[in-house]
Amino acid sequence: MKSLYLNKNISNRVENGHPWIFENEINRGKALDAAAKAGEIVNVFTHDKKFVGKGYVNPQSQIMVRLLTRNQDEIINEVFFYKKIAQAWAYRQALGYTENCRLIFGEADDLPQLIIDKFNDYFVIQTLALGIDIWKPAIVAAIEKLFSPKGIYERNDVPVRELEGMEQHKGFLSAEFDTNIIINENGIKLNVDIVNGQKTGYFLDQQDNRRAIQHIVKGADVLGAFCYTGSFEISAAHYGAKSVLGIDISQAAIDACKKNAELNGFESICKFECVNAFDVLKEWTKEGKQWDVVMLDPPSFTKNRSTIDKAVAGYKEINLRGMKLVKPGGFLVTSSCTNLVQPELFLDIIQMAAKDAKRKIRQVVFNAQSADHPIIRGQENTHYLKFLIVQVL
Repeated sequence: MKSLYLNKNISNRVENGHPWIFENEINRGKALDAAAKAGEIVNVFTHDKKFVGKGYVNPQSQIMVRLLTRNQDEIINEVFFYKKIAQAWAYRQALGYTENCRLIFGEADDLPQLIIDKFNDYFVIQTLALGIDIWKPAIVAAIEKLFSPKGIYERNDVPVRELEGMEQHKGFLSAEFDTNIIINENGIKLNVDIVNGQKTGYFLDQQDNRRAIQHIVKGADVLGAFCYTGSFEISAAHYGAKSVLGIDISQAAIDACKKNAELNGFESICKFECVNAFDVLKEWTKEGKQWDVVMLDPPSFTKNRSTIDKAVAGYKEINLRGMKLVKPGGFLVTSSCTNLVQPELFLDIIQMAAKDAKRKIRQVVFNAQSADHPIIRGQENTHYLKFLIVQVL
């Protein structure tokens, strides 16, 4: 196995557990003992030849190595991937995630750039780096052995793959099956479009947070902005909301919301409109409209540090509008999935919005993503979702 060495004067980030090794952290004076091929497994050592770990290399990527193990005796093979996936499944089961869950959450499960979502008996895979994509047959074999699934599909239609020198594509990794499935979550049924839905077809990371609204929506008039397929809105109806209005700029999303409302028998409670949330929230504020509960679940506003200020402004604006639409004593439910907006910054944004709205807020719940998306301290990319409920006074 080929080896590479880290520079002497670098941060302790890698030695302290971070799995990413950047190109500029590698000692070029101690080059690979032979040119490593992209995707190949290599040993990594400190400058003074202390073993760090084993991982896959890609000279084309800024993240040149992603570590898979810190155990020098561990062999990276098909058995390795089976054991890792089995361990991840045992962890999810221990936490109560048995039907739907993120089975593998990349770096948090020591399988960098691998995503596996489990939708009851169906699995969706993303292999976002070349070094993990090479092991796709082993990963599929492990899923088949562990679960005997009804179907496996890959959603590798993701631009980040191009940074690794790979093409975007999606397709079946098992025999073909009907990719429009129905899952159960917190007592409701939801349609999941594996092929055309966002990401892997459905956002599992909010499943615990959707349960967190159950008490505040009972008997309430509820507004949900950026509703996508209506999971929060259908949940509100399930938990006893008097009325629910969901809005989204995508007609396809609105059609999916209506389909989910019908699936659960909530057509009379849930109404959905295809509008631009930024525009109508401003208009409704001027008109003096208000709801008992306002829920905001916008998409990520930036993936680039250079535009972080615009993201902050966007979150402040949307939450300012949301607060003004909450009746005194009502509740704002708000989220951010922007990784670069860390929790303290998000809370600061909400406080700034409250100040500008001239409203006092009282924190009720502040959560991250569901626990099947584990957070590893010191790895920012594993802590991306912020979910907040505040009472607006």
